[in-house]
Amino acid sequence: MLAARASDSIPAVRPGKPLLLRGATVHTVSGADLPATDVLLRDGKIAALGQKLAAPKDAQVVDVTGRHVYPGLISACTGMGLTEISSVSGSVDLAETGTLNPNARAQPALNPDSDHIPVSRANGILTALSVPVSTGLIAGTSTLIRMDGWTWEDLTLRAAVALHVYWPAMAVNRDPNAARPVAEQERTIAENIKRLREAFASARAYLKAKEGAGKPVELDSRWEAMIPVLRGERPVFVHADEQKQIEAAVAWARAEKLKITLVGGTEAWKSADLLKANDIAVIVSPVLTLPLRREDPYDASYANPGKLFAAGVRFCIANDGGSPMADRNLPYQAGKAAAYGLPPAEALKAITLYPAQLLGAGAELGSIEVGKRATLIVTDGDPLEIPTRVEQAYIDGARIDLSSRHTRLYEKYQKKYEQLKK
Repeated sequence: MLAARASDSIPAVRPGKPLLLRGATVHTVSGADLPATDVLLRDGKIAALGQKLAAPKDAQVVDVTGRHVYPGLISACTGMGLTEISSVSGSVDLAETGTLNPNARAQPALNPDSDHIPVSRANGILTALSVPVSTGLIAGTSTLIRMDGWTWEDLTLRAAVALHVYWPAMAVNRDPNAARPVAEQERTIAENIKRLREAFASARAYLKAKEGAGKPVELDSRWEAMIPVLRGERPVFVHADEQKQIEAAVAWARAEKLKITLVGGTEAWKSADLLKANDIAVIVSPVLTLPLRREDPYDASYANPGKLFAAGVRFCIANDGGSPMADRNLPYQAGKAAAYGLPPAEALKAITLYPAQLLGAGAELGSIEVGKRATLIVTDGDPLEIPTRVEQAYIDGARIDLSSRHTRLYEKYQKKYEQLKK
């Protein structure tokens, strides 16, 4: 992928010695908060938690008394590494042409030199799901990345997380002056859903032929990419916002016997009982958006996560998936949900532990527990609050440089005004 401008941030060197964070309030997320607690990092993992731990002989000790340790935040739906400047086509690799691209993969398109990476991690986002987009139906496979590395191989945590389906729009404009007649709009909707069903039917037929005892089947990369989905080894993430889309997607998943997760879900609160009954999780993306309908309450999107939580629906919170520029605002998406009915502890889980679980990395990320990856942040307060600063960040135990293009521009123009005062 051609980068419009390569970031000059240098990836961290994996530490050869243990590191002891001394005396912070540790927010485990999965359990109780631990005051005045030490965190020992060794070989990229969290090796121990406790008060007044004995430092290993060769350990580096960092005093973080009065500070807070949280797991690194996880952006569960983003174009991170796939787009740089939207108006420069050579820096955008979010989508393939065509309607059906199950064989498209985000992983080899990742740009480790993206300037969005250091900007986002400066606010605590240390892990992200890079998601292909589509104006058609099937966009391809997403990749879970760690926000530091020289190459796309370095970035990769999970090469293939989910197959992404973009549910066709189902709204019909019945205005007499609409550009297309109602019958034509309804026909387009029916044709799109039919094409999606036919794609999965073709993939099933391909798998059946491969597993049969007949002659070898000619390789088809599209249907080959869908085999893990058909075998239940990989979920389908269905992007849908409107209630009609959500209900149609749930019915389709039941008929196809597929494991799905809903992405977007602006009106998921209207279908909470249906989602709960079918054990379908929602990646709410984003919270900071307007309602889709004029008659809905102004705060419908803000209250969406709280209503899903009250209904017992599994969920997490993400940014608007197409814009990595907004990833740094992830904690404020959760903060807004906390202000509109979601318990604050759940809001924190919605950008740490819950996305880790939904993305298949719950055993490694999302909470401060012995044995998990040492991917964490040190702050001077609650990360959901805008004034809070992320003072230190560690990815797999390596301390990350928190400078970015934004901080360097701040320093540059600060010096300008200092000179003008002289």
